[in-house]
Amino acid sequence: MVQAGRTPARRRGPAVVAALTCVAALGVGGCTRDDDGGFRPGAADAGDPYVPGHGNGGYDVSAYRLRVRYDPAADRLTGHATVTATATEALSRFNLDLVGLDVSRVSVAGAAAEHRRDGDELVVTPSRGLPRGAGFTVEVDYAGVPTAVKDGVLGNGGWLHTADGAIALGQPDSAATWFPVNDHPSDKATYQVEATVPDGLAAIGNGVPGKRSSADGWTTWRWTESSPMASYLTTLVIGDYRVTTGTHAGRPMVTAVAAGLPADGPAARSIARTGAIVDFLASRFGPYPFDAYGGIAIAEDRIRYALETQSRPVYGPGFFRAGRPDEAVVAHELAHQWFGDSVSVARWSDIWLNEGFATYAEWLWAEHTGGRTAQRAFELQYAATDWSKPSVDPGRAGLFGDAVYKRGALAVHALRRTVGDETFSRILRGWTAERKGGTATTADFVAYAERVAGRSLRLLFDAWLVGGIAPTLP
Repeated sequence: MVQAGRTPARRRGPAVVAALTCVAALGVGGCTRDDDGGFRPGAADAGDPYVPGHGNGGYDVSAYRLRVRYDPAADRLTGHATVTATATEALSRFNLDLVGLDVSRVSVAGAAAEHRRDGDELVVTPSRGLPRGAGFTVEVDYAGVPTAVKDGVLGNGGWLHTADGAIALGQPDSAATWFPVNDHPSDKATYQVEATVPDGLAAIGNGVPGKRSSADGWTTWRWTESSPMASYLTTLVIGDYRVTTGTHAGRPMVTAVAAGLPADGPAARSIARTGAIVDFLASRFGPYPFDAYGGIAIAEDRIRYALETQSRPVYGPGFFRAGRPDEAVVAHELAHQWFGDSVSVARWSDIWLNEGFATYAEWLWAEHTGGRTAQRAFELQYAATDWSKPSVDPGRAGLFGDAVYKRGALAVHALRRTVGDETFSRILRGWTAERKGGTATTADFVAYAERVAGRSLRLLFDAWLVGGIAPTLP
């Protein structure tokens, strides 16, 4: 992003063993619910203090299939969600995050399930207990007027009704405002989305485009993201857009520019550089990790940031007010496709792993195009940095602060200076390959860098990421 958790599995006691024996005899989901027999409610929180109430425990989602229909005139969304998951505990019930929308029906493994609302939580009680290790499918029918989520510390996100449609976007809040979800980056999943909107409007999402169909004045747009995706990286942009579909390096390239922006203006020219910038970044970070490319330029002034929505970043209009392309923001959001999207944070306190590398990519791109060198950017930023603010665990108020972005980038370049270009390249390319599609922490990255470098780097990272005084220049 650029601005203009789950509960540990319990040990298998006798009651859980009995439940698994029941599965063997009757098949998955074949045991009746018995809270005293080992089945327990899943946690209603992923346990991340940066986003209290987000995410849930007791299960791991592998796939979401969403069918939504949105009528901008009424600002009404209707949806059907199919969530495929595996129980990581013996569950008597579990939660899904869902903000504001009304639920009419829930089923688990094809059987009707009890459900109730508890604030922004949908509490689901299946007709039969879910033994640990059991795969299951949840289907939810829901509808209503979706809302934005306002958080004065972390910024606004969610579903924003616009003059010509809507935008679902935000970090860390967005997904739960338009579909039921385990809303924390520690639980990534694949997505299939069908979005039906009035004829003449676009509905642009993540991943590979599917076949469009129209009937009775409505058009259905289809999108598939087959690589695991954190929920906050989902997007759905609905409205009057000029959509261009082509290919790059044998993969779909879909870009969209709001009709209210000039067809040949700075926003359009900026996202037109997507292919060239991705190719350069791939030479530094390793192969591009997804099946599609693209970008979306919006004209909504309430969005004062750009976000690395997976495979197709969304850019707010503020980056292009100067009347010229802004390739730095495109380089930043595309770098996130490796750092943040493919390799995601397991907890929000480690967000520098996303933003530090993306900021460093801006320095690399500027150098590549004849601008300031990465070394000079490092020197200037070093002199301007407030070392009292840490990059790791910056606090909720510092989640999108300079310590995360700029001090994080300083740490990346300090690593490069310390281990040398060849080893630095092996660390970056190996990290993105080994962790592709997964999650990681700062400790994971430090351990990996030490393994590749063949030396201890703990003091280096401590000094550059969390130390309270300016480190010695390497």
